[in-house]
Amino acid sequence: MKLCGWEQKYREILYEFDFDRKDDTHAAKFLNLFVKTRFPLSKLDRKIKNKVVFIIGAGPSLSSSISSIKKFKKATKIVADGATRALIENGIRPDIVVTDLDGNLEYLKKASKMNAIMLVHSHGDNIGVLPIASLFRNCIGTTEGKPFNKIRNFGGFTDGDRCVFLARYFGAKRIILFGMDFGYEIGCYSKEGRYDRAVKLQKLRKARSLLEWLASKDRRELYTTSEPIKGFQEISLVDLQEWVRE
Repeated sequence: MKLCGWEQKYREILYEFDFDRKDDTHAAKFLNLFVKTRFPLSKLDRKIKNKVVFIIGAGPSLSSSISSIKKFKKATKIVADGATRALIENGIRPDIVVTDLDGNLEYLKKASKMNAIMLVHSHGDNIGVLPIASLFRNCIGTTEGKPFNKIRNFGGFTDGDRCVFLARYFGAKRIILFGMDFGYEIGCYSKEGRYDRAVKLQKLRKARSLLEWLASKDRRELYTTSEPIKGFQEISLVDLQEWVRE
């Protein structure tokens, strides 16, 4: 389901972070060279439409959520980049991985070998790693700008909120967030190597505001086991175990 108003949100992102649309477009065109085929969206539709979908972020609360996530084998698991490692280390297979390739490459490769659908995102400052997309078996290229050829746009900014936008786009019945904290503490799985903490926190704030905007435009069932987010109902891990079985 297409989302009206995304272009305006994209303009806001460009302005707030001083990004250049031309750089994003160049990166998207570059990524298009490394995505092997035009992946059939019907496969995403089958995994998401009318399903209970777990969105798994790499926030600090993820570690305490793993045992609960592991119990629900039937829920579709859409995983944000760094959280892929946490799931695989705990014997949980990700169904879909959303990444801009700044997570642990070893575990991204493992996810691909486990037949996860890999959504690789292009933006102006990750062009150097985009050739990695050619290593993934089931790969879709994404952008925040205009889609073309093998490059799609389902909405969203960071890996975490793009997972939610994806689930909404393909009509998930219920969307439940894990490890999506958006606070001042950055989870141990969130980033590999050095990064600018202030920019990271700014991006998390923006991601949260985008989810609140998304919730205001859509009345489907949205829940969070993490930090409160306007428009998402809070549900505890204990209550979830009974509730999801319905």
